[in-house]
Amino acid sequence: MVEKTIDLKDIELVQFLGVKNKNIQGIEEAFPKTKIISRGNKISIKGNKDQLLEVEKIITSLISHFDKYGSVDIKVVQSHIRDGYSNQDNEPIVYGSNGKRIVAKTKNQKKIVNLHKKNDLLFVIGPAGTGKTYVSVALGVKALKEKKVKKIIITRPVVEAGESLGFLPGDLQDKIDPYLKPIYDALEDMIPIQKMKKFIENKTIEIAPLAYMRGRTLKNAFILLDEAQNTTKSQLKMFLTRLGEDSKMIVTGDISQIDLRKDQSSGLIDAKEKLRDINGIGFTLLNSSDVLRHRLVKKILDKYKK
Repeated sequence: MVEKTIDLKDIELVQFLGVKNKNIQGIEEAFPKTKIISRGNKISIKGNKDQLLEVEKIITSLISHFDKYGSVDIKVVQSHIRDGYSNQDNEPIVYGSNGKRIVAKTKNQKKIVNLHKKNDLLFVIGPAGTGKTYVSVALGVKALKEKKVKKIIITRPVVEAGESLGFLPGDLQDKIDPYLKPIYDALEDMIPIQKMKKFIENKTIEIAPLAYMRGRTLKNAFILLDEAQNTTKSQLKMFLTRLGEDSKMIVTGDISQIDLRKDQSSGLIDAKEKLRDINGIGFTLLNSSDVLRHRLVKKILDKYKK
């Protein structure tokens, strides 16, 4: 039996422990070989050495969370346990809505994070379900929260899967929104909904079709082009040359899912061949081992590769 004491310092015990010690109970349920006792403004952990170290890391991380956000609830506790604070190298990219930890979960996702730090332009290429869009959006939110950029600009080509916007029902916004839904979903995970609406209204976050980028210089911004495999060579060249001062750009795509006409070449494949050796431009290639969707998705992708 080992014991460790953690000082909560200026945090009020009841705020940290939760109503009827619910937060602490959540940790004890996840680590049944430990017992957590509160004494004054300190917490004592007793139990199995290995589990005690795990619990110590979780409580330390929850203290950091409380210092940032002013509260801790059972959902935050469960999120920290689930995401595994036992892996100290797996630092969150950003804390999302309700304190959710947004982390790079695979080796290649971590490579996205590292290469983004070193390059102003990063290409992230891989199959569906590898988290390339989600991680990229998280990097944009991180840059905005840390005031490294003044705005986030996210764009996609809007003609996909053989559909032409002219033949779809509704006005322009109705037609565009379904194509941009995955972007909105990712942002809602990372920014409280009311704050996100405000950011969109005041153009701090701009989500628009690729055609809206023409003629602009995008300064002091994090810029993401998603589904870039569905850009033509001229479209991608147009987009890349929008990059302005103090901006960073990520281009994501899946070259196995190209929906262009047969007489059109993918700008993403062209860029992959032409731009690879330029200093300041990085490339990350993801594969089926990075798939985080249903376990069958990886098997399906592997079969289609053959």
